Amino acid sequence: MRNRQPYKPKPETLSLLKVSGNPINGLGETAQRRPSPFFWHPPDRHPYGDLQVAARQSSRRCPGAPESFGAAYNYPELIPVAGTRNEGPSGQFAAEAKAFALSPEADAVGITPMDPLYVFEGYTINEPWVIVLGLAHNYELLKEVPSDETNGAGVCDIGNQYARGTRASYALSNWIRSQGYRASPYPGPMANALLLIPPAIASGLGELGKHGSMISPQFGSGFRLAGVTTDMPLVATAPVRFGGDEFCETCRICTRECPPAAIAERKQMVRGVERWYVDFDKCIPYFAESASCGICIAVCPWTRPQVRPKLLSTMARRLGHAPPE
Repeated sequence: MRNRQPYKPKPETLSLLKVSGNPINGLGETAQRRPSPFFWHPPDRHPYGDLQVAARQSSRRCPGAPESFGAAYNYPELIPVAGTRNEGPSGQFAAEAKAFALSPEADAVGITPMDPLYVFEGYTINEPWVIVLGLAHNYELLKEVPSDETNGAGVCDIGNQYARGTRASYALSNWIRSQGYRASPYPGPMANALLLIPPAIASGLGELGKHGSMISPQFGSGFRLAGVTTDMPLVATAPVRFGGDEFCETCRICTRECPPAAIAERKQMVRGVERWYVDFDKCIPYFAESASCGICIAVCPWTRPQVRPKLLSTMARRLGHAPPE
């Protein structure tokens, strides 16, 4: 871990943060509701369009990177849904979909029923199932995420994983469409209708961490998400509990390492759920000026390959069950 310098946003950056993002995200709200579009959506759907432009203009370039920030590259065109629908048991379709997703690109796959709370306000999703894909980082590259001390080798890996997620979600959508069922891809980093983290948790890909990202028993915090919605009959995968949430209660590494001090020590009420929350108004200016971030997931102890097995064993003993395989 580096000794990071205290961060103070530039006045011109703060001038672009025209309204607080925390109320938009539902901080302090006690009733559940669908999430509102925010920084990662098209600029006409939120008040941070100018800040998005500033982030794009300062974006670091990597060899082979796309011209525009967040653009996907080398992904297939969506094919029409086949006119003849293949029939079969939902368990078989679930197994085949998972195997297909894992074979070319994805590192983990979860399946969960659609919940209206997974859909951003102003959008509509009609498919009853969500397939969530996990794309693991290269830890050695992720360690070099952008900061004052590095030009960000980790930025290239972040872009690579989003690109993998795009290719994987489009390829899986096309496979499902070839079976005669509807399917729509939802890759990152630019958001669309689908909120990815809640269905990823529900489908067993991990737990929410103090840094606002997920922690996986396989990859720690070092992975990205993509999604596919479909009407293909499937079988859900179960959520997991391996101690990530309990560990975050006492760990302070990400809170200490976050340059803008955006990570809260305790859970907060957000849209009717008490959970970990990252202060939007502190995080996004740093992200915009640094053209990316990821420091919190890189320094997370769960992300370190040599540490994670020990943490899994320790937390399994505390929780009184066997560690996940």
